Formats: sequence, C-alpha cells, structure tokens
Amino acid sequence: MTKPKPPNECENVYAFLNQVRLRPGMWFRGSSLAHLDSMLLGYRVAMAVHDAEEDFPFWAPDGDTPFDTWLNERNGRASSLRWSTQIEREAEATSIPAIELFFTLLDQFRAEHQRPAR
Repeated sequence: MTKPKPPNECENVYAFLNQVRLRPGMWFRGSSLAHLDSMLLGYRVAMAVHDAEEDFPFWAPDGDTPFDTWLNERNGRASSLRWSTQIEREAEATSIPAIELFFTLLDQFRAEHQRPAR
C-alpha cells in the first residue's frame, strides 16, 4: 500500500492524483467530481503562475482537453460537457461511485497514452 505524502513531494499531476486516490475524502467533500475538476483547475493556474511545464491533460486554451477528447472518443460521441460531468452521469447510470469510475478511466487514459503510474 502506498503511503500518503505531502503535495510538495508530488512531481506531477499524476503523482498528485495518486494522493487523491488514496484518500479522496480528505481532498474534496462528497462525491462530486466538479470539486476535483476545480482543484485541478487551481493546479493548472499554479503551474502558470510559477511558469511550470508538465503534461497536464485536464486543461487546454481552446477548451478541448486531451482527457475530454479521449473520453468523447471512448464514448463514441462528442459532448460539450466537461469530463467531470460526463463521468458523474455515467457513474449514476451504472451505480459505480464517480470517484472510482474517474480513477478507472484515468488509468485507461494513461495506459493508452503510455503514461506510467508513479
């Protein structure tokens, strides 16, 4: 079992998300992925403020993020909804907790894009 570590020891967004995976209730309230989406937006803003560069699939200047694009292709349809809303709707329809479905999909996305977990 991976032990939790402080955010300043996370080398990228995937390492940070692995910390969220360990204890999601500590990072955001309830099961709303909108909270996680907002937190990742804050992460992206901090990257810009500190002029940090890293692979970040949850934000793009044109609005079509790599993760959104991948999710739309996976679902076989275009959607104007953010990834968080799409996953919450799928989770509700399948009775899978939204956070669990998010991490399953994130693992699939990373595997297809050859981003090994850290």
